[in-house]
Amino acid sequence: MTSDTVWGTGSAAESSGPVGYLALLRQREFAGLYASFSLTAASGTLSGFALGSLVQARTGSPLLTALSMFGSSFAAVAGALTLMSVADGGRPRRTLVALHGLSLVAVAAQAVPGLPLVARFGLLLVVGFFQSLGTGARMGLLAEIVPASGYAPARSLMNLTAGGASVLGFALGGALLAALSPSQVFVLAGVLAALATAVVAATVRERSVRTARRPGLRETWQGNVALLGRPGRRALLLNLWVPNGLVVGCEALLLPYAPASAGLLLAAGSAGMLLGDLVVGRLLDEAGRARWAYPLRLLLAGPFLLLAPRPPVAVAVLAVGVAGVGFAATLPLQERLLALTPDAERGQVQGVESAGRITWQGIGAAVGGALAQVVEPGWAIGLLAALSLVVTVASRRAVRREAAAAAGGVRAGGA
Repeated sequence: MTSDTVWGTGSAAESSGPVGYLALLRQREFAGLYASFSLTAASGTLSGFALGSLVQARTGSPLLTALSMFGSSFAAVAGALTLMSVADGGRPRRTLVALHGLSLVAVAAQAVPGLPLVARFGLLLVVGFFQSLGTGARMGLLAEIVPASGYAPARSLMNLTAGGASVLGFALGGALLAALSPSQVFVLAGVLAALATAVVAATVRERSVRTARRPGLRETWQGNVALLGRPGRRALLLNLWVPNGLVVGCEALLLPYAPASAGLLLAAGSAGMLLGDLVVGRLLDEAGRARWAYPLRLLLAGPFLLLAPRPPVAVAVLAVGVAGVGFAATLPLQERLLALTPDAERGQVQGVESAGRITWQGIGAAVGGALAQVVEPGWAIGLLAALSLVVTVASRRAVRREAAAAAGGVRAGGA
């Protein structure tokens, strides 16, 4: 890819040449969307680690700790089932700014000292419900802001940033909590959330290329039924949701698995994810990404099997870091899904994909926490990793069929 392609502010279809990271960052709207996403990711990492540490200290429960870090995922599916059509509404910028503001309020509320755990979990559910709508609006805007050839590099760059924010957030989270209270860490997370809101409001404009729609429950249900009623799309969504979610369940157990080293383990996983997205999104072309999707899915879960017998910390850190590279398999599967999605449904489809992935992360965390209540956390991690591998292998044939359909869709679109 080259890094000197420049385009205007029209629709994504206006450019078809290769697009690199520097060209993306020269575009004001993408730069603003990217910066706000980066700040949001850093805020979420800090607040999640602070809440998980607080719940672990108060309850000592692996299940509640895992749910505190990833439990908001359960509410995301409710948002996807009821209001996801909002993501394709006529004013996506206004929607995204409002959702950023809501996230800011929730993080600020978590900073209140002595807030009961019930209230904290309630805030998680509220944020989770609207999180899927924010993702749908953001990704719908992304598909309109960048040219078609820039979508994969743009998603790769945003994933890289999320990984980098997670590395810094988890690494700094442990250090900050040694010197600050969880409430003070929540305040820092709130400052980052406020900056994200200001940036997206100042840089992203409303899009005039959308058709008029009346978003609501009926529109959402009709779109979701059409999406899930197609076997090929279901196969893609299954592979985007379930293996990832089960591996996130493994990560949700790292705090009870090794309390003193959890920050290092989580940072290693995020570093691996960053490396995988860099290699897959920047150095491989579309055909290369497609070829590596299945091996990367196996890499995603396989190394976690090593944690079951409790190896030395250095080995565990290396295993989690290598597994993190496997998250890059998400990118080629998302490309296939986008190739099969009409322009008018991009926000909703990508929002549903994200909501399902987030929800399965919550399911993985809940299943992992429940398993760790009855078996040692290391063995619970091994069981989840094995189940992720089974799903990946069993669904391979259906995903390959859909890959061929997606390739046909791309050729037809080019024609």
